[in-house]
Amino acid sequence: MTETTERADVGPPPDAHLWDRIAQGDHAAFTELFERHAEAVWNYAYRLTASWSQAEDLLSATFLTAWRKRGGAQLVRDSALPWLYTVTANLARTEWRASRRALRLVARLAPQHERDHADEVAARTDAQRRLAQVVAAIAKLPPSEREIAQLCLLGDVSTADAATLLGIAESSVRARVARTRARLRDLTPEDNE
Repeated sequence: MTETTERADVGPPPDAHLWDRIAQGDHAAFTELFERHAEAVWNYAYRLTASWSQAEDLLSATFLTAWRKRGGAQLVRDSALPWLYTVTANLARTEWRASRRALRLVARLAPQHERDHADEVAARTDAQRRLAQVVAAIAKLPPSEREIAQLCLLGDVSTADAATLLGIAESSVRARVARTRARLRDLTPEDNE
């Protein structure tokens, strides 16, 4: 039985195996890791920024950081995704600080009650405006709550994985998630979700 046949029977290698190969400079392993997680990282970046172009930039910057730090990351349950989410959130926070004024201007210029366009376009515009408000509210949170919001609420990382990544008890993560949701409801009173 060849190595290719054996590998096909076992399935794709776990991220930890790819990460070890990447640490040795294996470009093919890095490509496989990128293809495995690029869509999830882009979706997470979009939820953080409410911008397609910023999500593309964050995706590129996240994987550039992953290549530069190859091998030097803490993987959670043999998955690189929580670490990639953390890198993406940190890059988004830096980007947010740099472009705060531009985001405020975009929020002011976005149509609020325009009914001339199709319902779908209006709903999309409202959803983007709402997402921008939530992202702005998250930026106002204390660092520990902001990190929890980015990982668990925007990134859909489980409380168990977030606890492992942050090095705290899962019950602490659940308490912070509840506290963060309550604070976000206060900061975004229009949001009923």
